[in-house]
Amino acid sequence: MPAEMPAREAMEFDVVIVGAGPAGLAAAIRLKQINPGISVVVVEKGSEVGAHILSGAVIDPAGLDKLLPDWRSEDTPVKTKVADDRFYFLSASGALRLPNFLMPPLLSNHGNFIVSLGNVCRWLAGKAEAAGVEIYPGFAAAEVLYGANGEVAGVATGDMGVGKSGAHKDSFTRGMELRAKYTLFAEGARGNLGKSLIARFDLARASEPQKFGLGLKELWQVAPDKHRAGLVQHSFGWPLDGSTGGGSFLYHLDDNLVSVGFVLHLNYQNPYLSPFEEFQRFKTHPLVRDTFTGGKRLAYGARALTEGGFQSVPKLTFPGGALIGCDAGFMNVPRIKGSHNAMLSGMMAAEQVAQALAAGRAGDALAGYDEAWRSSAIGKDLWKVRNAKPLWSKFGTLAGIALGGLDMWTSTLGFSLFGTLKHGKPDSATLKPASACTPISYPKPDGKLTFDRLSSVFLSNTNHEEDQPVHLLVKDMALQKASEHDLYAGPSARYCPAGVYEWIEEGGAPRFVINAQNCVHCKTCDIKDPNRNITWVTPEGGGGPNYSNM
Repeated sequence: MPAEMPAREAMEFDVVIVGAGPAGLAAAIRLKQINPGISVVVVEKGSEVGAHILSGAVIDPAGLDKLLPDWRSEDTPVKTKVADDRFYFLSASGALRLPNFLMPPLLSNHGNFIVSLGNVCRWLAGKAEAAGVEIYPGFAAAEVLYGANGEVAGVATGDMGVGKSGAHKDSFTRGMELRAKYTLFAEGARGNLGKSLIARFDLARASEPQKFGLGLKELWQVAPDKHRAGLVQHSFGWPLDGSTGGGSFLYHLDDNLVSVGFVLHLNYQNPYLSPFEEFQRFKTHPLVRDTFTGGKRLAYGARALTEGGFQSVPKLTFPGGALIGCDAGFMNVPRIKGSHNAMLSGMMAAEQVAQALAAGRAGDALAGYDEAWRSSAIGKDLWKVRNAKPLWSKFGTLAGIALGGLDMWTSTLGFSLFGTLKHGKPDSATLKPASACTPISYPKPDGKLTFDRLSSVFLSNTNHEEDQPVHLLVKDMALQKASEHDLYAGPSARYCPAGVYEWIEEGGAPRFVINAQNCVHCKTCDIKDPNRNITWVTPEGGGGPNYSNM
C-alpha cells in the first residue's frame, strides 16, 4: 500500500452480511429474531436494496413461511398467486403442450407466487431495518479482511474517487472496514468474494465444478386483453438446437405486467451463439409473440444463475464465516427457483451464528451449518433433481429431459436409476474452436418486439462513474488475442448480454475493447471465457444496473 494512503476507518459488529438479497436479508432478520442485541450490518453494492436483484420470478413461499409466518396477513409485494401452470415443447412454428399429470410433482407451481423479487427484497429490507439491522446500500464489499490466524474478520468496502489511471481524484475516499465476529457472504451467483474464499480455503475440493446459466429478462406492460393474471408458462426447444440447453418463461403478474425471460445453459459449445439474440428470437414464436402486440417494454436485465445443484455445493464454512444463498449454489434448476433455499440457508446460518455468539465464540468455523444443510429442506429439494442437469448435458434436450423427468419421478419414491451423476467440465471448457462450428445468422431487430443490446441496456438503468478503473480485468491480453479471438472467433462479443466486449479492427489488427460502463454485473465473462482470462471485480459502489420491478 502506498505510504500516502490514509488508513481506513473501521466499525465493529457482531455479524457482517455481504449482499441484501433474499439470503442476506433472511439471515439478518433471523439474527434479530433470536437476539435483538446482536449487532448486524448488511452491505449492498447496488445503489439501493433491490437495484441488482434479477429473477423471473415464481417463488416457493416456504422460506417466507418459516421466516415470517404471518406475512400473508400483511400488505406485501407477494400478491399474484399462480393460477395456470403450463409446459411446452417448441418447434420453429408449433408448440406441444405437455400434460401437467406427466410432470413430476415437485415441478408443480401450485401454491407459488409470481413476484418482482427486487420488490420482495425491498420489503424484507424494511423488516430488517425495523428490527435494528443497519443496511448500507451503495457500498461494494471489495476485500475480505483476515485476522491474525487466517480467519475471516470482516470485509472492506471499495475506495471511492479513484480515476481510470489509478490516481486519486479530489473526491477520493477510503473504503470502510466492517469488522465482525462472523461474516456471511450472500452475493448471489459467482460472488466475487465468495469465489475468492472458495479458492483460499479449497472449499470445492470434494464437489463437482459449479455449473451456470445466463438468465435474460424483460418486463412488459401488455394490452389488457393479452393479460392472464397468474399464468405461468415454461418452454424448451426452439430456438435452441437439441444439444444446447435452455428454456423460457412467461409470467403474468398484476397490473397487466408480464415477465418474459430466457435461460441458456453456459455449457454451450458453439462460440457463434449469442444468448441475447436467442432470447430475441424466442419472442417471435407464434406461441408468445401475440402477447406483446400493443404492449410496451419497460425493463431489461441479465444475470448468471447457479445450475450445479447438489453435487456442486462446496464446503460452506470456514473460520469466521459462511457462504449462503447462491454464493453457495442452492438454486433448483428444473424448478427455476432459488429464493426459498436462499432464505432457508440464511436462516440456518444465522441460527448457527447466534448459537456461537451466545457461547462467547468468534472467528471459528460454523460446522453445524455445513453439516445440517443436506438433511434439511434445502438438501431434500436439491437431492431429488440432482441428475436433471447432467442428464440434459449428456443426452441433449429431448432425451435428457425425458430421463431427467423419469429420475425426478423415481426420486419421489426414494431411489434413482442413475445414482448421482457428475457434471464434468466447467463451463469455461466447453466451447469448440470456431473452425469446427457453423456461424449463426441472427435477424435484425424490429424495434417493436425484438431489440438490440444497447437499447436494452438503456432500460436496465445501468450507470457507472466514467472515470474509474475498469472492473473487468484481462490477465493476459496476448492470450486473449491468440485464443479468444483467433481460435474461438471472439465469443465475448456474443455471450455478453450488454455489449461490453468488442473486437475492433485497427490498422489490420484486432483490438479488444471493454465498454465497462455497459456492464449489468451478470458475471458471464467471469464464467465463460475459455481461458478464465477475464475476472470480474467490484466497481465503485452504487454502479451497475438499477432495476425497477424486476
